[in-house]
Parts: sequence; C-alpha cells; structure tokens
Amino acid sequence: MITTTTDPAAISPSAFSPGSSRPVTGRGGARTLAVTSGKGGVGKTFVTANLAAALAMRGQKVLVLDADLGLANLDVVLNLHPKLTLHDVFTEKATLEQAILPAPCGFSVLLAGSGMVEYSRLTPDVRDKLLHILELVKPRFDWVLLDTGAGISDVVLFSISMAADVLVVATPEPTSLTDAYATIKVLATQQGRREVGLLVNQANRVGEGKLICGQLQQVLQRFVGLQPGHSFKLELMGEVKSDQAVRQAVLKRQLVLEHYPGSDAAQAIKALANKLLA
Repeated sequence: MITTTTDPAAISPSAFSPGSSRPVTGRGGARTLAVTSGKGGVGKTFVTANLAAALAMRGQKVLVLDADLGLANLDVVLNLHPKLTLHDVFTEKATLEQAILPAPCGFSVLLAGSGMVEYSRLTPDVRDKLLHILELVKPRFDWVLLDTGAGISDVVLFSISMAADVLVVATPEPTSLTDAYATIKVLATQQGRREVGLLVNQANRVGEGKLICGQLQQVLQRFVGLQPGHSFKLELMGEVKSDQAVRQAVLKRQLVLEHYPGSDAAQAIKALANKLLA
C-alpha cells in the first residue's frame, strides 16, 4: 500500500536525455514491449521469458532482447550457455544471425554478457548500436521483448524508450511499489508516456493486483502533474499469485509454462499474452 505524500521520484538520478524524451516507436515490423521494474528481484526476467513462451505458443514469432547490459541473467533463467552474445555483435566479432539463439518453447533470444562495466553508462556508441540492432530485428519478428535492467538509470531508461509499450513488474512489497511508482513517474514525465502496463507478481490473494494498481494510479494522478487535457493511465495487465511452481521452475532453470503448464502462474502468464494479443 502506498500511503506516503512525499514524491520518491524527486530524488531520481540524472534526467533521461538520449536526444529526445519521447519514446522511440520505430517503423513497421514487430511490436516492441519493454519489461522493466523499479526494483530488482521482483521476477522481471522470469515474466519476460515466460511471456515470450506464451506468445510463441500462440504462433507468434518472438525475440527477447536482453537489454540488462552488464548484469544480464536471462541466460541463467533459460539455462543457456551462449558462446556469442550482444557484446560480440557490438564488437563485430560475430554477426547478429550468429548471436540470436533458440530458446525453449520456440522463441529466440539475443543475450547480453554479464559483468561488462563498459555498458554501465549510456554512451553515444552503445545507444546507436542498440537502436541499430533493434531496427534490424524488428522486420523478422512479430514481437520483440526487451528485458531491461531495474531502476531509472540512463541505460535502463533508454532501453525502455526503444519500445512502443511498457510493462512494469512489481510485487506487493512496499519497497517494490515505491520504486515502481518512481519508475512510472519518470516514464510519464520524461518520456511522455500516457499509458503504462502493470503486472503484479507474487500476489498474496486474488484481486490484490487490482487494489495495488488503483492505489498507484491515485498517487500518480496527484504527483505526475501532466498538462491540462492530458491524462495518464496505469493499466493492470495481470497478477501472478505466489506459486510454488515458480520457485521450482526458477531453481531448475526451467520455464514454468513448459514444465508446470497447469500451475496458477502459468495460467496468469497465458492470460497476459492473450490480453496483449487482443
């Protein structure tokens, strides 16, 4: 529950300024969705990977682009051991085709190497290469999901700006909700977003996601301060209840949709995919 009247985003780091505060929507090709979070450890990458699987199961051609540069763990979630990564494409040691790998359940991934300090800052070179790669892959897929880092660093915000749509993953924990609010506020004020999707992960009971979304929406309307005539909508895209199947899948480095398809979590992710396709 958010009860504070202070503005957490007021103490945010340096402003997002990759040349334009407007989101980059690109031209034609795949639908682009950035999956992000204000706080780490809320299941963002788990949601991204399983959502990609759910979309692929519906006949969609899906690529997950690991945009968590420097702290990537998508390979761990999928139990992949890539020889080539986004870093190799950046340094021209490999082609884009060589670095795109098949993942379980029929989707594709472009993994980022972990622990690379040179990608912790948004340099013009990193920005241009990310944009170039996105424009190359969009015509080849129906969906490109960007698994971003957590927080509101310039690298994370630029990664989000490359997508037409955004899904913020949060848990009911107060720290997660406060950080989610700060992230959404920055997206509204600095990127000009008028609509952001919310997925509540690890919900304790049915309906908790709706309650949380309503509370966040109230606080955002009070503090975002959009121009007259403009409104901001936080849309609840779904909730994933706490589920032992998720823990088992994560420990085994498996997709819950593949190994526990009848679980509550798998059904929630399928419902999210159906909502996106609708």
